Amino acid sequence: MKARLLSSEELNQSLKKLPRWSLKEGKLYLELVFENFGEAFGFIAKVALLAEKKNHHPEWSNVYAKVTIKLTTHDLGGISNMDIDFANEINMMQPIK
Repeated sequence: MKARLLSSEELNQSLKKLPRWSLKEGKLYLELVFENFGEAFGFIAKVALLAEKKNHHPEWSNVYAKVTIKLTTHDLGGISNMDIDFANEINMMQPIK
């Protein structure tokens, strides 16, 4: 997939279809809280494998059971179609509760 920046309208439409994701500091933002550190770390490991496969890497942090993820396409200086695709795949890994 070739990355292309999204227009404001495309981004707004995409966000409507991305449960739990928001826009924060010009990046797609997700915060998840798990039952414990092991579950959080297991989720991070799954996302890391996907990131390597896609060669598209998130900014993230983990504090005990909380994981935050920020997506942006640094090479393009903003949010691209690749970020939306990645966010959708992350959502499929972690069903909405």
